[in-house]
Amino acid sequence: MKVDYHIHLEEGPYSLSFIEKSLKAMEHFDAIDSPKHTKEWLEKSIDRMKERLDETEYSKWWLDLYLQEAINKGIKVVGIVDHLYRFKETKAYFTKYMDVTSDEIGVKQASWLDKVMVRSLDEFVSFINSQKEIWASKGVQLRLGIEADYFVGGEEELAALLSKYDFDYVIGSVHFNHGWGFDNPELQHKFADYGLEELYRDHFDTVKKAAESKLFDFVAHLDNLKVFNDRPDENLLLEMYRDVAQTLVASDVATEINPGLYYRYPVKEMCPSPAFLNVLVAEGVKFTMSSDSHYPNDLGIFSDDIRRMLLDSGVNEVATFLKRQRIMEPLQEEYSYDLAK
Repeated sequence: MKVDYHIHLEEGPYSLSFIEKSLKAMEHFDAIDSPKHTKEWLEKSIDRMKERLDETEYSKWWLDLYLQEAINKGIKVVGIVDHLYRFKETKAYFTKYMDVTSDEIGVKQASWLDKVMVRSLDEFVSFINSQKEIWASKGVQLRLGIEADYFVGGEEELAALLSKYDFDYVIGSVHFNHGWGFDNPELQHKFADYGLEELYRDHFDTVKKAAESKLFDFVAHLDNLKVFNDRPDENLLLEMYRDVAQTLVASDVATEINPGLYYRYPVKEMCPSPAFLNVLVAEGVKFTMSSDSHYPNDLGIFSDDIRRMLLDSGVNEVATFLKRQRIMEPLQEEYSYDLAK
């Protein structure tokens, strides 16, 4: 069975790249019937993008493209999330734990947050829940999730935010190191300020604390600190990998195979790395499958490769989630639990 539990409906901040990727996604499902780069093609592209913006990402029209791609790729369960930082209700949490004040990075991060924090969490939850029966009638199970940034010391605030909603699952992620958003291309220069071995140790200590918090059903892209290829000799990380794996097992928290860095970032490697995957498997960590897609045409991307990667590693089950319960399903068979729940 193939599943995809890490899918976003939109990517911010808004840019010409966002327009290009959105048009590419729509073209994937419905090609414009005019030669490319003609005036007629451009006019139709502009009309199509206007429709996308007018309809918004919280429209059945947009979500139906995700459903179609799931059907096309044989994905049986789809989990839609969004980054917690996209929701206005979470502003106090992020401004407390992100650096939004320093001259070096705070000003840039405050500006970034203003550009991406544009939606309502209530609207997102209501929209996804309203579409579940429609998806089920098409043979695909839709799950409601959230990707929540973890900050050391912010456990109580985060728990309070999450408790207001009936998510099927919660993804924990670490995108910040002491308030610095290390995957922001505009702040990549900060890597030069650190010894990489110690930076990775600090990052993995945060990942372990995220797992131990018991706030999350799985922790995303464990080694995404490598996003721009700033990494020490991996032999220096093997013991850290083992510590993370053992913490996940002890905390009964799963992780994912996530190809987002492979197809969207300079490092061109999935999370976890092959060496990290070997350690996680050896320690008995549970896995789910992800795409980290932000556009419908990327849903389930590399799902066949990920499924084969897990099977070749001796992993025969995949983690699925429903009403905050983890259900292990065979990778090679249809799922067995009651889909009417």
